[in-house]
Amino acid sequence: MLRLDSSAPGFAAAFDRLVRDRRESDDDVARDVAEIVEDVKHRGDAALAHYTARFDDHPLETEADWRVPAAQCREAYDALTPDLRAALELAAQRIRAFHEQQLPADRDYTDDEGVRLGSRWLPVDAAGLYVPGGRAAYPSSLLMNAIPAKVAGVARLAVVTPTPRGENNPLVLAAAHLAGVDEVWRIGGAQAVAALAHGTDRIAPVDVITGPGNAWVAEAKRQLFGVVGIDMVAGPSEILVIADGANDPGWIAADLLSQAEHDPAAQAILITDDHRLADQVADMVGVELAMLPTARTAKASWDDHGVIIVVRSLDEAPALANRLAAEHIELAIDDPDAMFAKIRHAGSVFLGRHTPEPIGDYVAGPNHVLPTGRRARFSSGLSVLDFMKRTSFIALDEAALRAIGPAAIALAEAEGLHAHARSIETRLDL
Repeated sequence: MLRLDSSAPGFAAAFDRLVRDRRESDDDVARDVAEIVEDVKHRGDAALAHYTARFDDHPLETEADWRVPAAQCREAYDALTPDLRAALELAAQRIRAFHEQQLPADRDYTDDEGVRLGSRWLPVDAAGLYVPGGRAAYPSSLLMNAIPAKVAGVARLAVVTPTPRGENNPLVLAAAHLAGVDEVWRIGGAQAVAALAHGTDRIAPVDVITGPGNAWVAEAKRQLFGVVGIDMVAGPSEILVIADGANDPGWIAADLLSQAEHDPAAQAILITDDHRLADQVADMVGVELAMLPTARTAKASWDDHGVIIVVRSLDEAPALANRLAAEHIELAIDDPDAMFAKIRHAGSVFLGRHTPEPIGDYVAGPNHVLPTGRRARFSSGLSVLDFMKRTSFIALDEAALRAIGPAAIALAEAEGLHAHARSIETRLDL
């Protein structure tokens, strides 16, 4: 774990190194993914069978090996304990309610020159949803991807999820039933992303691919952007907690480890103006780790990438936070709204001492698929808009064309595009 102090002479340089630390895929991953994508593009299902047997130890021979039937998803849902079913349904209801508020409105108006203008929003025809199934399986991720697509009106939802040694995660299948997913394919990795993008004999191509995954999945999405739309290129998870000395150090330690347990490459950072809290949190991380079943992963993340930054005043925190542009930011302070007003770059912000980040992972409502690796500077979390596209429209009558057409002719001729000008001139008898 790295410890920094903003009053130390070398702080600026050390913080710069922290900001530049990408913790993401290297050239070898990019090369390997390019080979897999090209192979799937040309060999289709045969390539999928090869990589699924190789990486997941799961032979794709019968139809049941390839695809989970809808009846099996329904059975998994019916088999849930009442408490777990209620929790999943509460999460789905809250996610749906939040995302329904994101639906954009069409526009249609006529301006002062008599030109009719507007835009119409429509869903994509098909979306592919990646649901991890390796280090952990996440029914919450399925809900966070599928429900916004459903709210947008996407007609076909195809889920790909790896099933190591052929083992399905029943919670993922239950979530697929609850969300109304149309297809669940038992494939994962870069090969699954390539299949969704290019299509195979079995799997029809999609228009948009969303969902988190490992470095190979993220790299495949990056390489295939343009063939399909994607939500984002996501890297290892990260959390930044800004806390004053009034906090329970055990709470803060648990918050930091909530992201560290995702992946050894995940990053947890604490910024505080209280040396005593910094010391106590560092100690409590060790206590929490001793109780965690996921301690091996969380400890590797904390040891290699964990950071505690002590600042002279929390007035310094917003500037540091904006440079980090973290996926998740917790503001465990007395007046979180005042600091929130100064936070420009973050995937999602959790306001107050009783708003731990994991509440957003499951049941709060906003999407938990968020930009990582400082990409919150220019991108946003997954939303309904990722599954929609906007088409503008224009309508002119003769009077409107006479009002604005001459200006268009002048600009077209200035650009040397004379056929553009003639297209307008012929209608105006010029």
